[in-house]
Amino acid sequence: MADEGDILTDLDNPNPAAGGNGADNLPTAGIITQYVKDLSVENPNAPASFQWTEKPQIDLQFNIGANKVSDEVTEVELKVNVTAKTSQGNSYLVELVYCGLVGIRNVPEEQAHAFMFAEAPRLLFPFARAVIADAVREAGFQPLMMDPIDFNGLYVQQLQAKRAQEGAAGDATPAAPEGNA
Repeated sequence: MADEGDILTDLDNPNPAAGGNGADNLPTAGIITQYVKDLSVENPNAPASFQWTEKPQIDLQFNIGANKVSDEVTEVELKVNVTAKTSQGNSYLVELVYCGLVGIRNVPEEQAHAFMFAEAPRLLFPFARAVIADAVREAGFQPLMMDPIDFNGLYVQQLQAKRAQEGAAGDATPAAPEGNA
């Protein structure tokens, strides 16, 4: 049985990971809020585009950005551009900037970078996908149902490509001439 001193100690410090000054030292990362920052929908060839019988070719482009808001908050932007084209012209164009405010505290820089460019976009994507589907439907077309994207796999690929490029740049620098001993 615990004596009264042990109970008071546990009540005084309910979070054993908190520092002696009450600071929380646990690593924390998460989405604070999410929102549509910019949305543009164009149906440039209406009403003619509704008469076309050709199935449009879909061009889908993604870009991820991060803008520091404060020491512990970063805005992660998931930019999505969709163009539906046929031989007669563009059926529709959708440009979306879907953002999330990400809070990160006590996380090593490398892990924070991975969270912002792989995990945060993965968490934001289903909501951005719904906005795109609704926008295309409101433009008068069948909703665009985008397949899930492996943001973690893309992040790893980009890291590997960057390392390979840096390695190639290092190999391309001329070697210092060797002296005679």
